[in-house]
Amino acid sequence: MRTDSFPTMARIVFLLTLAGVLLLALSPVRFLQELDMGFTFQHDKLNHAAAFAVLAALGSLGWPEHKTRLVVLLAITGAAIELLQGAQLIARDMDILDWVADCAGMACGLAAMGGTRRIVGGLL
Repeated sequence: MRTDSFPTMARIVFLLTLAGVLLLALSPVRFLQELDMGFTFQHDKLNHAAAFAVLAALGSLGWPEHKTRLVVLLAITGAAIELLQGAQLIARDMDILDWVADCAGMACGLAAMGGTRRIVGGLL
C-alpha cells in the first residue's frame, strides 16, 4: 500500500465507523434488544469512551493537520447524540456523563496516536 493512500483509507474507515456509532447510539432500545445487542447497556460509559477513542484515533490518522477541528466535531457529535437520545422518539436516556466519557475517549485515542507516532518515528 502506498503511504499517500493511508490518510484516504483512514478517512473512509473513520466515516464508516462514525456511521456505525451514530446508528447504534440513535437506535431505540427495543430495536437493539431485538438484534441481541442489549448486552451493551451494562457498560454504557465504557462503550462511549471506546467508540470515541476509535473515532479520534482514526480521525487523527485521516486528518493529521486538523486535530482541533476533529476534537470540536467529535465533541459536538457526542453532545448531539445525548440531546437526541433525550428525545421521546428513540426512548433513550440523555446523560451528561456519557458526553464526558466521549471526551475522555477522544483524549485517549489522540494520546494513543501521538505515542504511536513518536515510537514509529523513532524507528524510521
